[in-house]
Amino acid sequence: AWYVPCLASLETLQELCRKENLRCKSIGITNRSLKSYEVEYLCDYKVEEGKEYYLVKWKGWPESSNTWEPQKHLNCPLLLQNFLSDKNEYLSRVREGKALKVRNHIKALKPAIADYVVKKAKQRIALQRWKEELNRKKNHKAMILVENTVDLEGPPLDFYYINEYKPAPGINVLNGITTGCECADCPAEKCCPKEAGFILAYNKRKKLKIQPGLPIYECNSYCRCGPDCPNRIVQKGTPYSLCIFRTNNGRGWGVKTLQKIKTNSFVMEYVGEVITSEEAERRGQLYDNQGNTYLFDLDYDSDEFTVDAARYGNVSHFVNHSCDPNLQVFNVFIDNLDLRLPRIALFSTRTIKAGEELTFDYQMKGSIDLTSDSADGLSPSKKRIRTVCKCGAVCCRGYLN
Repeated sequence: AWYVPCLASLETLQELCRKENLRCKSIGITNRSLKSYEVEYLCDYKVEEGKEYYLVKWKGWPESSNTWEPQKHLNCPLLLQNFLSDKNEYLSRVREGKALKVRNHIKALKPAIADYVVKKAKQRIALQRWKEELNRKKNHKAMILVENTVDLEGPPLDFYYINEYKPAPGINVLNGITTGCECADCPAEKCCPKEAGFILAYNKRKKLKIQPGLPIYECNSYCRCGPDCPNRIVQKGTPYSLCIFRTNNGRGWGVKTLQKIKTNSFVMEYVGEVITSEEAERRGQLYDNQGNTYLFDLDYDSDEFTVDAARYGNVSHFVNHSCDPNLQVFNVFIDNLDLRLPRIALFSTRTIKAGEELTFDYQMKGSIDLTSDSADGLSPSKKRIRTVCKCGAVCCRGYLN
């Protein structure tokens, strides 16, 4: 299904709800806000006759209902702190980092400052709502946080969070597997990896022990073993709390870990729409003009299909490229043994510290490191306009593709 973003402003929707006596928690219209006034954010500041006043945006009310209130009437210390912080941040940027003297006795804010403060307040609310939405939709226990201390960019308007592949019409990502291992305690002689002709991918500490390029066969929904089976790792989702954050060097959004990640640990799965390579070629031309890179060829056995995470995806949608990455790509088979349609898992290549950005090489293909000189051997979705790389690594190749 294709979704169309609502074109009505938040204020228009709030006004409509109040007129029709409707409740809508997502835009702040609740029983409480209908009967009482709650400060949503502060818009402006002035001093009259020696008294300080703040222009208040009331939660669940349109901006036309904003009122000036004396500071003594306001019981919202965090919102006051945000207001002052945003004001000082704007002044600091205007001064380009020079020593700043903030006057404590200004009579009123300049319109440009007030405008910036309101935009930051709206951004803060939008990012909070987006964070709540992401955590409602995810299917794993770890938390997803959102952070932007760089600019006024809010949540992406045309991105929809999913937990697993979204196949295009005519593509079946489940091949109807009806059997599993009979192990009482995996791994045994006839456990799933051995039945497929490969070794178990994980050691006793549930860390990866195979080399890049080799597939991972996990136990499936028909296996006798339970959820604590040591051969069920990727299917449980990411075990780490992650933060989608705005980068400060022009790479847009990125992802950092909030917890230490040990070497050879599963971090996240790459999901999106599964489309044909022909459709990927068509979309790739459009994405090149937008400067986007979200196409991932499923080329473990053939190049018939591609994962497109541009509109539908999970946290991996926001993971940036690096020519010196800390994540490695592996092909995984669980409830689908079709070699053309592996699941894509990202594992750590080294110890990753809490707060460190997560990256993978957009040119990864099993154990082969594709350089810009090997472009002739790439599948159709990769033969496009070259995108300049901004990873900053010492070994940077200069281009993403």
